Amino acid sequence: MKKQTTLILILIVIVLAIVPLFMNPGSEFGGADGQAEGAILEIAPDYQPWFESLWSPPGGETESLLFALQAAFGAGVVGYYFGVKRGQFSTKN
Repeated sequence: MKKQTTLILILIVIVLAIVPLFMNPGSEFGGADGQAEGAILEIAPDYQPWFESLWSPPGGETESLLFALQAAFGAGVVGYYFGVKRGQFSTKN
């Protein structure tokens, strides 16, 4: 019963992630950074950034890869923490 519930929940998550891509296939899923830059330039066209990046990725794909790796690493750290806490809790009971 527990495996069946887990599989159903995983399928629901996959469907929720994929369905929006098919509902609007021509759309661009941009981030908040681009929208913020556009808003700043609209409000203050002569704005100069405080600093420049030390390194810029060579392409959008590399930037996406680095973001995905950062998210995966963060999820791994959080998952490890909760796993350790669950192990501590189950040894007490």
